[in-house]
Amino acid sequence: MKILKNIFLAFLTVFTLQSCIVSGKPNMDFFSDSGYDFKGAKFTSINVPLMMAKPFIKKALREDGESEEVIDLIKKVSKIKVLTVENGSKEMLNDYAKYLNNNNYEDWATVKHDGENVNVRVKQNGDAIKNMLITVNSSKELVFVDVKGSFTADDISKIINSVSDK
Repeated sequence: MKILKNIFLAFLTVFTLQSCIVSGKPNMDFFSDSGYDFKGAKFTSINVPLMMAKPFIKKALREDGESEEVIDLIKKVSKIKVLTVENGSKEMLNDYAKYLNNNNYEDWATVKHDGENVNVRVKQNGDAIKNMLITVNSSKELVFVDVKGSFTADDISKIINSVSDK
């Protein structure tokens, strides 16, 4: 029985570590489309293993003075993918926005701060929000965060308001 338990723990560890993948290939649908000319853009994609990341995210939010209400929203997140793009263009960002509009994403908020634009888009089915895409556009690079989970409109509003207040 002890051997079976050790084998199970070994597979669980390998599976957990394997899910933390950093790659030079895009991990989001629009960017993995081979028909688009990205004109020398350099991609770095990360699939975040939530089992390991949630405690660190909660700790960082507490240290930043976030309310427990916002911290509790982390429980509703089921998957996070991050994609950074160096040498991205405004044209690519505009084409990405068109792609999201064509795929039923709604623009919920744009926050401008110190020359950076943070855009939040959601895909809503009735009252349930299953996907939230956050785009950070600075002069040097683009960062895309794809957050999957089970959210309500109130949850997303709390997140946007907490960021806007700071």
